[in-house]
Amino acid sequence: MGKLIYSMITSLDGYVSDANGDYGWGAPDEESHTFINEHMRSIGTYLYGRRMYETMVYWETAHTLPDQPPFILECAKVWQAADKVVYSTTLEEVSSGRTRIERSFDPESVRRLKAESGRDLSVDGPDLAAQAIAAGLVDEYQLFVGPAVVGGGHRFFPDGVRADLELLDERRFGNGVVYLRYGVKP
Repeated sequence: MGKLIYSMITSLDGYVSDANGDYGWGAPDEESHTFINEHMRSIGTYLYGRRMYETMVYWETAHTLPDQPPFILECAKVWQAADKVVYSTTLEEVSSGRTRIERSFDPESVRRLKAESGRDLSVDGPDLAAQAIAAGLVDEYQLFVGPAVVGGGHRFFPDGVRADLELLDERRFGNGVVYLRYGVKP
């Protein structure tokens, strides 16, 4: 059985993007990117909303761009090897392999996917994650807290979330990013 993990880069004040939709302040450096790559290896399936998928589909062709450093090439390789489910009512077609579109988020379908999976799943994007959190599906939260306060934007956690968590792991990176991994207490 796989765990459902919600993992994103977030500002110190809890936003995944600022009021203008920018998230460049959180771009990982080589050290933190290499660490993220290692964590991505455990993911067998990514669950995306349309906007997050459109951001992440970059990894489908990142390896074709000239002069990519090894940690970028590795990220592309790991991402391409995983399955992707995109929840969207507007996306007409996908532009990556191992990807399918679902028109609505069905918690029971995700429960079955978790139960049948030999690898972990990742829910990416705060809007889709809010649905998974509300349905009680998220088993772990992994935050990469960047050294920035952005003052508003799209929040990591939705309103009304209450969860008792247990700190499972932590790490500090040279660029000021702090990784926090929490498990949901039963």
